[in-house]
Amino acid sequence: MADTYGREINYLRISVTDRCNLRCRYCMPEEGIDLKNNNGILSFEEIYRLVKIGAELGIRKVRLTGGEPLVRKNLTKLIKDINKLPQIDDIAITTNGVLFADLAEELKHSGLNRVNFSVDTLAADKFKYITRRNAFDKVKDALKKAIELKMDPVKINTVVIKGFNDNEIKDFVTLAYEYPFHVRFIEFMPIGDLLFWQKDKMMTNNEIKDNIKQDFDIAPAKQVRGNGPAQYYDIEGGKGTIGFISPMSNHFCSLCNRLRMTAEGKLRGCLYDKRETDLKSALRTGVSDEDLKQLFLRAINLKPEKHQLNSGWGSENNRKMYQIGG
Repeated sequence: MADTYGREINYLRISVTDRCNLRCRYCMPEEGIDLKNNNGILSFEEIYRLVKIGAELGIRKVRLTGGEPLVRKNLTKLIKDINKLPQIDDIAITTNGVLFADLAEELKHSGLNRVNFSVDTLAADKFKYITRRNAFDKVKDALKKAIELKMDPVKINTVVIKGFNDNEIKDFVTLAYEYPFHVRFIEFMPIGDLLFWQKDKMMTNNEIKDNIKQDFDIAPAKQVRGNGPAQYYDIEGGKGTIGFISPMSNHFCSLCNRLRMTAEGKLRGCLYDKRETDLKSALRTGVSDEDLKQLFLRAINLKPEKHQLNSGWGSENNRKMYQIGG
């Protein structure tokens, strides 16, 4: 599948829930959100059918996200079913890690290939502040468990926010030096109209890189397995790598190969783009697989050339990041 700009689309990110067990200040309001009832989101059977159709069109990699995907019960069944599709060669999840350690072995046995952890601080008190929850020890257990199970790669996504965790950049690099983690620094994005976002809190990845070079020797590395926009660097003498994702200062849209599907069954060509293709309504009116394929192709044709995040999220964009899938 190629979009109108010639990009091959082979990667589907699926939000399986809008629920989350954390309340990160830049993502979700403290009081939570108006949750969809079970009928309002796709069932696992419906998700599987859509993945199967996507696979027939050219989808090869699937990432399950949320909200927090592990709060949805029986996620391993969905992973097992997707793993049986011969065209799918990579299944991953993005998680905050709070529930991961207890489910890790079951997840791996079900066919989960790799995992991304969203971790913005290595300090327990700051973790409690930014997430509004006291669960840092569970996240540490999750990171340890992923290494024990030899999941590969184990990535850590860290949003760098000036005045909050920019003084921990070298701590994260040290983590990747001592353990086989792939730490990716992500520029702070306006991913909602919440008050926490301020442009002067954004630190560019060039600034982050200059900070790191004061204490570490780094050199460009080969790409780490998995679809992603990060530019990776080896740390001299280290076991892992560091990466930089620059949606604000150096967007990577020309290489984008993904579609995003919300928990409500809306297909988006871009995180920022407000246009959506409604798969759920079509599914529930009994359309054929061929009709659903045409909807996939419509979404691909709507995929914009590039995002407009530098202009802000915009009040007219009714969905927040946690409703689209991180």
